Amino acid sequence: MSVHFRDVDRSGGPETAELGASLRGTWVEPWNDVPVLLLTGATGNIGSRLLPLLLERGEDVRCLVREPRRLGHYRVDVQIALGDLGEMSDPYLVRQALRGVDGVIHLAATIRDQPPHRIEELNGLATVRLLRAAERSGVERFAFFSALDAAATQRTRFFRAKWMAERAVISSPLETTVFAPSIVYDRSDPWVTLLRRFSFLPAMPVSGDGQARFQPLWAADAARCVVAALERGNSRDRYELAGPETLTYDQMSDLVSRVAGRPRPLAHIPLPVVRAGLIALRNVFGEAVFATWEEAELMEVSMTSERGTADVEELGVTPRRMGDVLAEE
Repeated sequence: MSVHFRDVDRSGGPETAELGASLRGTWVEPWNDVPVLLLTGATGNIGSRLLPLLLERGEDVRCLVREPRRLGHYRVDVQIALGDLGEMSDPYLVRQALRGVDGVIHLAATIRDQPPHRIEELNGLATVRLLRAAERSGVERFAFFSALDAAATQRTRFFRAKWMAERAVISSPLETTVFAPSIVYDRSDPWVTLLRRFSFLPAMPVSGDGQARFQPLWAADAARCVVAALERGNSRDRYELAGPETLTYDQMSDLVSRVAGRPRPLAHIPLPVVRAGLIALRNVFGEAVFATWEEAELMEVSMTSERGTADVEELGVTPRRMGDVLAEE
């Protein structure tokens, strides 16, 4: 596979050194004209599970990534376009990322502001920009990960931005597929890791009343759903991806602590206290803060599907229970 460097500083500065170290030994040549699949969010929960499945299918994959080293050994098996959601307004970057692409799988998203960019721009406007560029570039297929219960009237900016992006994708003339998952987890993802760390405390802190309901879906199961949908073609324009059990935030917190071998009582913290505390911490520690108010507020919004696991099973995937997955570590 070929690797494309975009706007690399050739003066020998830190950026050049970092890229050279991360991709040393990789043969660099211009992209060829073989149709490829553009994957965003390849280093995230779902993307890191999906990428090897796509390569196993023989797909020519181009990853839009900010840090190629996070692709691990797969970085030598894919084409690389350097960039992220905050750069979707750069026409050169988008044109290069989409050159020769016949399909896009857009997984990349954020659950917190990334100054100077806000959630609305990164999850909503960036998706629209990529979609419009794909339409102009002759892309045929566009798959997008939204979220269950995304709506214009939701309390959080994340869900409102996802709703805006989903509306744009559905109305596109391209062959589109929307995946709307409940909360997606993996064994070592940042959220599960944070809950495990909380279990070292005398009590597990839970923001709010902990009664929001979720149908947690393992990232590997979500990835298999995407591959199955690709194999079927455009048989459905929207899939609701839900796991096999409905759990409250309280129940998931308790589950993680028990699997970690440190069962703890739950301590509910009033939302005004959580909001004030996290905003204060962010003002002190900036983007290094362990959690933001935007992230905590997401756990107050239920993400459930009346269809349950029907769409997942229609795709030939039998979703696993959260406790069984986490216990395998």
